[in-house]
Amino acid sequence: MIKGQLEGRRIVLGLSGGIACYKAAELVRALVKEGAAVQVVMTEAAQHFITPVTLQALSNREVYASQWDARAPNNMAHINLTREADAVLVAPASADFVAKLLHGRADDLLSLLCLARPIERCALLVAPAMNREMWAHPATQRNFAQLRADGAVVLGPGCGDQACGETGDGRMLEPEELLDELIAFFQPKALLGKRVLITAGPTFEAIDPVRGITNLSSGKMGFAIARAAAEAGAEVTLVAGPVHLPTPRHVTRIDVRSAQQMHDAVLPVAARHDVFVATAAVADWRPAQLAEHKIKKDGPSQSGRLVPSFELTENPDILAAVARLPERPYCVGFAAESRDLLKHAREKLARKNVPLIVANLGPATFGQDDNTLTLVDAEGHRELPRADKLSLARALVAEIAARIASDKT
Repeated sequence: MIKGQLEGRRIVLGLSGGIACYKAAELVRALVKEGAAVQVVMTEAAQHFITPVTLQALSNREVYASQWDARAPNNMAHINLTREADAVLVAPASADFVAKLLHGRADDLLSLLCLARPIERCALLVAPAMNREMWAHPATQRNFAQLRADGAVVLGPGCGDQACGETGDGRMLEPEELLDELIAFFQPKALLGKRVLITAGPTFEAIDPVRGITNLSSGKMGFAIARAAAEAGAEVTLVAGPVHLPTPRHVTRIDVRSAQQMHDAVLPVAARHDVFVATAAVADWRPAQLAEHKIKKDGPSQSGRLVPSFELTENPDILAAVARLPERPYCVGFAAESRDLLKHAREKLARKNVPLIVANLGPATFGQDDNTLTLVDAEGHRELPRADKLSLARALVAEIAARIASDKT
């Protein structure tokens, strides 16, 4: 992950009571590592699970816990702590504390500052943490629904093993997940309300049950674009070839193996999307016949036996097929070349009949964490200089959003 994604952000991290307080130490560490200034505020109940000393050491700031704390110059910590904050994140947020927020009760420092924060510029985010039965209770569900309606952002909950020994919904998200959620919260919502379909990774075209034709695409660029589009507010579907990458949060993933499977997953739904980004390195050819059993090499290579051969047949062209749809989405193609980058990208732009091709040198980027992209359209080309793939993905998403907006004006 790139570092400094929260540089300059001021975060008030509130802890209400619950065993999930143990995760707060790692969360504070992660937020600080990303450049955020973190001010921890604890309820009395939270101090039964983790000490202020621990959180002070990790945040490099004094921890506040009492509304009567006299360290504030005007004795108004509940006012001062949020006036320069970008967000208040309550993690863990217990069922009791959320009920308190919903009704505007303010009988401790944390609930006071949540109520007194300038809501137009200091967001409230809450990460539920409770037993599965507490989470499912109608009263809790009503409280969270109203909290959302009042403008708060609810992060989670997760599902899994709970401290009580039960399993289900109600776990607080892990620190890494909360970090990603907070980073995403601050990204511009340039694709809010849009639906984006993305292909990523290689395809695998089987020769026999154990061998096949594939390529060196890692899928990292496509997965980064999926994350960036979700951060920008889009509803994202990611059709992924055989790669071992975690699915970005809030992204629907469809796993496929071959080019035909990818085609069959994309074509029926493409017209229902606003944007189609074809980052996948799809094999152009596949064996015409799949051998039923592994093709064996009988005897040493000096035996004079002929090397097995097989006929190839062309795979469907997914990008061109989507571009031919009567109600096609805004189509973005990728061109991974080994030479003559601009020449081949322009040929692909015309051949596929799409408005934008993103070109790069495949051997220089496959499997890497950074890249250089060249945007090619009918008007010319522009280079996005070398950067990590997530930064490039965010820049590309912003570019696509601007082009869509321009097309509608």
